[in-house]
Amino acid sequence: MVRTEHPLLSPSLGHQKTLVSFHYGDPSARPKVYLQASLHAEELPGMLVAHHLRPALEQAEREGRLRGHVVLVPAANPIGLAQRLDHKAMGRFEFGTSENFNRHYPDLAQAVFEQIRERLGPDGAANVALVRNTVTAWLQAWSPRTELESLRRQLLLLAHDADVVLDMHCDWEATLHLYAEEACWPPLAPLAWLLGCKAVLLARDSGGGPFDECLSGLWWQLAERLKAAGVAHPLPQACASTTLEFRGEADVAHEHAARDAAAILAYLAHLRVLDGAAPTIPAPSCQPTPLAGSETLHSPVPGVVVFRARPGDTLAVGDLVAEVIDPTAPGASRVHRVCAGVAGVLYASVGERYCVAGGEIGKIAGAKPFRTGPLLGA
Repeated sequence: MVRTEHPLLSPSLGHQKTLVSFHYGDPSARPKVYLQASLHAEELPGMLVAHHLRPALEQAEREGRLRGHVVLVPAANPIGLAQRLDHKAMGRFEFGTSENFNRHYPDLAQAVFEQIRERLGPDGAANVALVRNTVTAWLQAWSPRTELESLRRQLLLLAHDADVVLDMHCDWEATLHLYAEEACWPPLAPLAWLLGCKAVLLARDSGGGPFDECLSGLWWQLAERLKAAGVAHPLPQACASTTLEFRGEADVAHEHAARDAAAILAYLAHLRVLDGAAPTIPAPSCQPTPLAGSETLHSPVPGVVVFRARPGDTLAVGDLVAEVIDPTAPGASRVHRVCAGVAGVLYASVGERYCVAGGEIGKIAGAKPFRTGPLLGA
């Protein structure tokens, strides 16, 4: 195991943050798996999962059972971890720009297309190596102007050449679920069933430039650009990436983290990153649904939120999800019902129990797409 500290760009005199990564196995070995936790810095369950993964990976390395290369970043956002306001963690948006830490990653396909289009050949594996090397050079040449840009660059330098990327997050209150691009789903399905995901949200491109789609999108977007340009050489989908949502912000418990870490280790064995018997993949714990079919419930009125359904519940159209109560209103108008507009699993809900008019209440994984445009929240 190699522990590496990566200094970020200093935003002010006498002030510098450091990103820490752990590297297991031969750096040239394949498959390479990259895992990071808490890119949204107040989302801590993944950080505890990383804590449970570390001794298992160290033991596998000592025993010679590590066939691939694993990079683990347990605290992916030292900037957000330091942000607090009025005693509250503020790790989703960077104070200086108001940008979401998990948005605005660069379009790598656009960055390298012109450099690789005439250099590809009939060997798909050689083409993958060419693209990875070109992206490496592009990232190394990127001169960040801000601390936030330096964080994005460093995370991509660590992850861009991985075969599999697991970005560990959570929601406010939620059941275990994951997001992925459609091109990534087949190799990620065993992970979803090992974890016991209760919802799987798939999109071709969810919009906004999140970290995981920056990495997997590189491949299918390049393939589409090459096809449109009349280049027929093969380019496999060389990265499967996902955002794992480990329940809710308060679900920081050893029993959860140990179980989730064991599922990830079983997935590493499935990928042949770890030596040993291949795990038995459980039966699917849910049906994948399109992210475009996910309904975000809102309340048109302000008030106290009283949930009548919980994350993990399966709902029919019209089922009551929550009541929003205005104790100052006259008569029966005090209670507003927020009901499901689609059938599916309530996979996430807000943590606050007071909402403003238009405030978000929860999310339901519907089976039929109905949304267009950017599909992710703020």
